[in-house]
Amino acid sequence: MTAPPGLEPLRRDPGSEFPGEVEMTFVEHLEELRWRLLRSLAAVVVGAALALVEVRPLVRLLELPARGMRFLQLAPGEFLLVSLKVAGYAGLVLALPYALYEVLAFVLPGLTRRERRLVAPAVAASAALFFAGLAFAWWALLPAALRFLISYGADVVEPIWSIERYLDFVLLLMVATGLAFQLPVLLLLLGLLGLVTAPVLLAAWRPVVLAAAVAAAVLTPSTDPLTMLLLAGAITLLYGVGVGLVALTAGIRSADPGQAGAG
Repeated sequence: MTAPPGLEPLRRDPGSEFPGEVEMTFVEHLEELRWRLLRSLAAVVVGAALALVEVRPLVRLLELPARGMRFLQLAPGEFLLVSLKVAGYAGLVLALPYALYEVLAFVLPGLTRRERRLVAPAVAASAALFFAGLAFAWWALLPAALRFLISYGADVVEPIWSIERYLDFVLLLMVATGLAFQLPVLLLLLGLLGLVTAPVLLAAWRPVVLAAAVAAAVLTPSTDPLTMLLLAGAITLLYGVGVGLVALTAGIRSADPGQAGAG
C-alpha cells in the first residue's frame, strides 16, 4: 500500500527484525489510519449500492428459511426501509475482506517477522470464521428457530409476519453468530500476547459453559431453547478450538530457539 497523500515515510532496512516498519510521526499514523478507515467505509458504501441493485433477489433468498410463510408490509415505505437495511448488511459482508486487508496493511509494518507470520493467518481465519458463522446460522439456527416459532401456537393464531420484523430477526441472528465465531481468533491473540495460557483456559471450562449459555440467550433474537442450545454448543466448541490454538502456538514458541533465548 502507498502512503497517504503528502506523506513520505522512511523505510528501515528490510533485513531487520521489523522488515516492514515505517518511520512516521504520531500525526502521520493518525492520517494513515483515517485514510484506511475512509477507504473501508467507501468499500461498504459501494458494496451496499451493488446489493441495492439486486435487493429483491436478496430478500427472496432471506425468505427461504421460512417456507410457506406469508409476509406483509404493515406500513407505507416499510419495504423501502427493509431494502436499505438488507443492502447495508450485504455491503458490510461484501466489504469485509477489503476492510481486513486495510487492517493488515496498517498493523503489519509494526510487527516482527514472527508476529507477521502469525497475525496475517489469524486475520484471514477471522474472515473465514465470520462466513462460517453466517453459514451455520443459515443452515442450522434459522431453520430450527423458525420451525419452533411457526409451530408454536399455529393452532391458535395464523402466522403472518411483518417483512421488516422477520428480516430484523434473520439478519441479527446471522451477524451475531458470525461475531460469536470470532472466539478462537480472540483467544489466539490473547495467547500470543501472553495474557492467557491453555491450562488456565481449560481450568475455566465450567464458567465458560455458563457464559456460552448466557451469550446464546442474549445473541439469539428468538426465545426457543433449541436455537439457544445450538448456539451455546457452537460457542463452547469454538472455545475448545481456541484453547487448542493457544496450546499449539505456545508449543511452537517454546520450540523456537530464538524465542527461548529471548525469554
